Formats: sequence, structure tokens, C-alpha cells
Amino acid sequence: MHKNPDEMQNVIIFGASGHGSVVLDCLEKEGKYNVIGFIDSYKKKGSRINGYQVLGSEFDLPYLINRFNITGGLVAIGDNWIRKLIVDRIIKIIPNFNFVNTIHPKAILGKDVLLGCGNVLMPGAIINANSVIHDFCIINTNSSLGHDGIMESYSSLAPSVCSGGNLFLGQFTAVSLGVNIINGIEIGKHSVIGAGSLVVENFGDNIVAYGSPAKVIRKRVIGEPYLSTSKKQQLPELKNLQKVRSNLSI
Repeated sequence: MHKNPDEMQNVIIFGASGHGSVVLDCLEKEGKYNVIGFIDSYKKKGSRINGYQVLGSEFDLPYLINRFNITGGLVAIGDNWIRKLIVDRIIKIIPNFNFVNTIHPKAILGKDVLLGCGNVLMPGAIINANSVIHDFCIINTNSSLGHDGIMESYSSLAPSVCSGGNLFLGQFTAVSLGVNIINGIEIGKHSVIGAGSLVVENFGDNIVAYGSPAKVIRKRVIGEPYLSTSKKQQLPELKNLQKVRSNLSI
């Protein structure tokens, strides 16, 4: 149910790409928050995306929070590692910034599901009973997390992923388009499962796996891009990135 506009909290979206547009759509349809605009260092200030203005970069946050009475926001960056870099940059500028969740009204949450902060649940996403989603995760369009699943912070399920029960997905790991995962699988940190794969065995940290059944193709470097390279190459290096903050709010 949509709130009265006067009762809605003002939020901002970090990232004005295509993913940012989908996050905007989720927030609008959810009806809990009033979106003020976008923050994006790579888009021209004052330009408009889906009718909303690009208000500046992360470094404009203190001014924007006071100017527009912003109470929180969402990082709309598809790449798991770059999303962490942006979150760390925001926390460095505003240490107590409030990262909200958005749940599209066509998403389904089962009984006793626990959510951290900064998560995005796209249309058609299904989170089954007793699952735990930590912080800054993406459950993309028509993807499903089986019962008793665990997604650690900054992990993601791409569109149309289907996972059986008791999946454990490590920090920063990305499961790509259309992957099927049988019951009881564990996948470690910083790994990528290639599109269309069938996962029938456990995988460790820092690997790329692909195929039906999925097999390890090679090792993977932490932060190695898997969606796009342009922003990864441009993003300034931040300190202390190896230490992952929990920020767990469940």
C-alpha cells in the first residue's frame, strides 16, 4: 500500500545506469519512499534519468541531505565489488547513512525471512521461508532463493536464477543469468557462476565456474569485473577495502 506523500521519507539513488532505473521502478511501485533523484559521478549534474535529476556526486551528500531532508538511500550498482566501493565511499562521507531496502510489490517473501540493509528485490523475485539475506544483495527479476538459503553481503542472483533449498552464497559472489542450483549447495566468496550453468556440487572462493554440470574454469581475482570494465577502471582506489564491514542489520 502506498503511503501519503507527506508521510514518505526522502531517499536518493546512487547510480543512474539501467540498474538504477530498475531500482527506481521498485521504489516507486513499493510506495514507501519519495525518491529525490540520483547521485552519479559519471553523469552530468542536472541531467535527467526517467524524469529524475542527477544531483551530483557522493561528495555533494552533506549539502543534499540538508537541502532535501534526505533520510536514506540505495546503491544501485550491479557489480558486487563496485557496489562495496561506493558503499564505503558513502560511509566515509556520512558514517551513519541509512541504507534502505526496496521490495517490488511483485516480489514474494516467505515466512520468517530476514533482511539486512541496502538490498534490492526485483519484480518476480521469490525468497522462500527461513532464508537470510545479509546486506547490499541483489535478487534480480524472476530469480528465486530456496528455503533456508543464506546470501552473504554483496552477493547477487541474476535474472531467472533458480536455487534449491539450503543454498549458501558467500560474500561478493555472483550467480549469472538463468543458473540452476540443486539443493544444499555452498559457494564461497568472490566467485562467479556463468550464465546458464547447472550447479550440482560445492564451489570454493575466488573461482569462475561454468557449464552443465558447472566446473571450475579458472581462478578469479578479487574485484575482477564480470559485467563491465569502464567504471571499474575509473573508480578511485579506497583504503582498507580488504576489511569487509558487516553492517548487518537483521
